[in-house]
Amino acid sequence: MRTSVIVALLMGLSCTTHAEVKEAGPDHFLSQNTRTVHVAPAKLYAALIDIGHWWNGKHTYSGDAAHLSIQAEAGGCFCERWNDQSVAHGRVIWASPNHLLRLDTALGPLQNMAVQGVMTFVLKPAPDGTTLQFEYRVNGASNSGLDKLAPDVDGVMMEQLQRLQRFAESGKADAAGP
Repeated sequence: MRTSVIVALLMGLSCTTHAEVKEAGPDHFLSQNTRTVHVAPAKLYAALIDIGHWWNGKHTYSGDAAHLSIQAEAGGCFCERWNDQSVAHGRVIWASPNHLLRLDTALGPLQNMAVQGVMTFVLKPAPDGTTLQFEYRVNGASNSGLDKLAPDVDGVMMEQLQRLQRFAESGKADAAGP
């Protein structure tokens, strides 16, 4: 998928619920979300790193999330590979199975902007499953306009978190039809 198409998807996304954009300025934004996922931490972590089964293929370059993978160890690639092409969406900077996954990643159009993004998933046991704490912190130059992109990036990430939760709890990332 071409970068212009991904920008259009990000800009045109309409999502009724969002993670919270805690901070936003032209040179940065911080998006956070906390939710309870009704599975044990080990099951949620296994689902998290099985990204090709829950990520929305609309937000890939190939158009197919099955081409995504995460090598869940320090230095591991969050990559997309298809035909003779490949994209490194990010790099694992901390993997603690069943507890934490942290990626150095500037997704979609952010990659072309040469900004720095750090995405963190923290998993904590909860009485009815796992508390999942999500944070995406992006920093760039003062002319990056990240404050304008923050709500749309946040919307895309909220969609992905909803899909992760559905996949972990039911084995299917797509919402049930009407």
